[in-house]
Amino acid sequence: MIDQPILIAGGGIGGLAAACGLARKGLRSIVVEQAAQLGEIGAGIQIGPNAFHCFDYLGVGDEARAKAVYIDALRLMDAQNGEDICAIPLDEPFRARFKNPYAVVHRADLHGVLLNFCQASDLIDLRTDHKVTGYDQEGSGVTLRLEGRAAITGRALIGAEGLRSPIRQQMIGDGPPRVSGHTTYRSVIPTAQMPEDLRWNAATLWAGPKCHIVHYPLKGWKLFNLVVTYHRDVKEAIAGRPVPRDEVAQGFEHIHPRARQIIEHGDNWKLWVLCDREPISNWLDGRVALLGDAAHPMLQYFAQGACMAMEDAVCLAHAFDSHDDVEAALRTYQQQRLVRTARVQMNSRLIGEYIYHPDDAKAAVRNHVMKGMSPEDWLNQLAWLYGSNGLEN
Repeated sequence: MIDQPILIAGGGIGGLAAACGLARKGLRSIVVEQAAQLGEIGAGIQIGPNAFHCFDYLGVGDEARAKAVYIDALRLMDAQNGEDICAIPLDEPFRARFKNPYAVVHRADLHGVLLNFCQASDLIDLRTDHKVTGYDQEGSGVTLRLEGRAAITGRALIGAEGLRSPIRQQMIGDGPPRVSGHTTYRSVIPTAQMPEDLRWNAATLWAGPKCHIVHYPLKGWKLFNLVVTYHRDVKEAIAGRPVPRDEVAQGFEHIHPRARQIIEHGDNWKLWVLCDREPISNWLDGRVALLGDAAHPMLQYFAQGACMAMEDAVCLAHAFDSHDDVEAALRTYQQQRLVRTARVQMNSRLIGEYIYHPDDAKAAVRNHVMKGMSPEDWLNQLAWLYGSNGLEN
């Protein structure tokens, strides 16, 4: 049974990172993906130092660095009056403290770095057009059931199929995810289309009542990533639906013109309704474990969804390398990841309410507190998050 592969359901960032980590430890895996082709949709994502720690552990550090844009600051603006609130410097003291940079990257580029590693490895078998329907366990193995295809057996199964994971539903049975009501519109535009006075080398957040706007450069400054979010109390989960610019602009009449103009420069807007789940205390069923959004889906406000999935992958690989017994390895993995990921889930909600979207007195408190923080204060505040690669809390 030790020769049997580890099965990974889901060929996104988390699933591929898990396969990379296992391969680095000499362990075989089969990755099954429902889509006909392996790829990532979406646009830009932010990657903190903890993600770079993971890239290095997974053996793709140089490749990931080559795709990234290194920004100078995390800049927070008041969307109502157009004034600066604060900027968290990402310069040499930040890099020295956390031993890695903060950067932004196109999601497809990050996925491609992991995919290239997997395609080049003799230890990783990638299979597309494989739709997971469930799993069975018997003795010392796990059988993954697939729609219209023969089942696959391995010595463990990792469910990394995202927010609506069938493996999670069989294991936990907690139904559909929680719809936050926050609608996010995304666009990627050529840099020349971005207002010249806003072409900052920063991940910039314009925070306003029940809404915010984010922008930053991508792909060697060829593009700008635009993200516009409004808390519209939508009840239905939507993913990637094209919408007209007029719909994106609705509700931003109270926002300062300098921030509002960003919406006018966006093209081909697409809509997502943000969802997450409550943190749970168990992701295991014998030889089956969850990873990434299947285990701990979170809102976008901490910019840590992909980072946490990669940390999971690092921890999983380390646990398998440290234990001969599969179930012991998975228990160690869960024990090391549970509190940290739940903390990020919970903080993502709190940040959305008290930093991204507050109004009136709450916004005044945010501005007062954050304006008063020094660069050293920010380093201390973020040390718990950016100082780990998933093996230390």
